[in-house]
Amino acid sequence: MRGVWPLLPALVLLSELSVEKVQTAPCQTCRKLTESFIKGLEKTANKNFGGGNTAWEEEKLAKYARSETRLLEIVEAACEKTDFECNRLLEQIEDQVETWWFHRQQEAPDLFEWLCIEQLTLCCPPGHFGPDCKECPSGPGGVCGGLGRCEGEGTRLGDGECVCDPGYSGQLCQSCADGYFREKSSNDSAGACAACFHSCKKCSGPQDYKCLACKPGWILHDNKCVDIDECGTELARCPSNTYCHNIEGSYECRGCDQACVGCMGSGPARCKKCARGYRLKGAKCLDVDECSERAIACPGLNEACINEEGSFHCDCAEGFIRRDSICVENKPPAGPEKGLFDDMTDDEVLVLQQMFFGVIICALATLAAKGDMVFTAIFIGGVAAMAGYWLTEKGDYMLDGFLKGR
Repeated sequence: MRGVWPLLPALVLLSELSVEKVQTAPCQTCRKLTESFIKGLEKTANKNFGGGNTAWEEEKLAKYARSETRLLEIVEAACEKTDFECNRLLEQIEDQVETWWFHRQQEAPDLFEWLCIEQLTLCCPPGHFGPDCKECPSGPGGVCGGLGRCEGEGTRLGDGECVCDPGYSGQLCQSCADGYFREKSSNDSAGACAACFHSCKKCSGPQDYKCLACKPGWILHDNKCVDIDECGTELARCPSNTYCHNIEGSYECRGCDQACVGCMGSGPARCKKCARGYRLKGAKCLDVDECSERAIACPGLNEACINEEGSFHCDCAEGFIRRDSICVENKPPAGPEKGLFDDMTDDEVLVLQQMFFGVIICALATLAAKGDMVFTAIFIGGVAAMAGYWLTEKGDYMLDGFLKGR
């Protein structure tokens, strides 16, 4: 068995760990591990060695039900790979698992009780708590009267006090908590605790007129709890630049309007004093338009004044942009310089080419007239080329224009 345990998720142990060294493992991890182990038992209950000759295998290798092969299958699936606590505990209790599997399974079929409670002392039986597994407080109905839970029950932790269900209080949760009353029962048993009207601390029924005592923020009047307006008394305590707003059973401190320095309520009409940038007009503190009231609100060149609530700011006028704290004209970036012929149309370029070609022809004609045979030949070739050009492309163009009446 020890040869196959390293197949579990790698958790390095420096030495063989004793039972005392797993005291820190929580009961919940041990419970989860044993529950998963039992599911593995159920899943493999009808399996065998799967080698094709079950009778021979069981004769030579012992029964599959108690075999090391089956134990390994269950152990490998007992913990999720990502569950570090479960895998660590499983590594630590290798000896105990083997002992239970091969020697104690018959006399102690409850693995959780044998392993988690008796061997590892991580858990307690139901209804017990703490390091010594003391009995939880019990009464009619069971632990905590059946109306709460015992703090630390089932673990080696907790103080054993009853944590009562909503509506109940007392050492055994037998009393009604504040804000609840005992309903009448049709038999001799105690009735359940039901909620009072929301403003009642104690009551004799669910109606608002059956209050016996009130919650904080309310005052009892003719068996009804009436809201106390703390804002109209000395009870309210609000910091500066806030005002008191009464709510049921209490009050809130809300912020004054931005136009106010101190206020008695919401809005600019409840200011004690107007804030900077505001002026009292009638009964309200209203924004001062500095842009219209100041002769030169923005002294910078090409700047414009923009009014806002309680103040103003200066920005560059339209068509200007701020550069190095100065507003300059927002010109588009200059493009590349244009060439000599960039603005000419295709027809204008064609005429210019023809003029240039004509100058060359004239120069060649002049030289040919002086009897130079070389220039004469060049001149004749240029004239022929020009004639061919006109007789093809330009000739077709002129003929087409003539036929269309151009």
